Amino acid sequence: MRLLFYFILLLQFTSPLFAQKIKSYGVTATETKFEERSVIRVVADTSIKTFDEPTFAKLAGSNFHNGTIEVNVLSKFIPNAPDWARGFIGIAFRINSDNSKFECIYIRPDNGRANDQVRRNHSTQYFSYPDHKFSDFRKTDPEKYESYADMGMNEWIKIKIVVKDARAQLYVDDSKHPCLVVNDLKYGADPSGAIGLWVGNWTEGYFSNLKISNGGATSVSKK
Repeated sequence: MRLLFYFILLLQFTSPLFAQKIKSYGVTATETKFEERSVIRVVADTSIKTFDEPTFAKLAGSNFHNGTIEVNVLSKFIPNAPDWARGFIGIAFRINSDNSKFECIYIRPDNGRANDQVRRNHSTQYFSYPDHKFSDFRKTDPEKYESYADMGMNEWIKIKIVVKDARAQLYVDDSKHPCLVVNDLKYGADPSGAIGLWVGNWTEGYFSNLKISNGGATSVSKK
């Protein structure tokens, strides 16, 4: 599926408006209005039963190596979602051409204010597709690639991901310090690739005010 997604490209002293295509994989993506915002609505395909998959709206013209990705997200459950659904939503980055490899950081808004402290500790997550999913990390490196941050379902949450070589940091809601630090991105320091608006199982996600800085170039989605 393709749709037009508009960005302002800021390169040194120029800022031409251009249209960028989005291609959907394992999701349905539409440009719409939500709560008086221009958003991209991304809905997971409920037929996908496995976790941490290439389920994203991919910015087909993007090429990201190092830089910063900022976006406001809001997560809802798809009707009849199972009890284990958590509103999984985030950003995939350095996606290769055939979607067989990428890095991803996402949040679980339903965990942020749970009464169970263990669930709270699983509010944020890093995974690397296909060999390092959340379930693998919980076996090999428990607690290393996830953390707590205050958040909730059905509310706007600002996430910022800062990537430098093999290191990534996640900031939530303009926090001064990162709530998740990944010092060893599994594909290392060198890869570059596309960016994807990622949602997990049983999630209806909304993305607004996307900003991408990438080695001197900055893209800003229309508001």
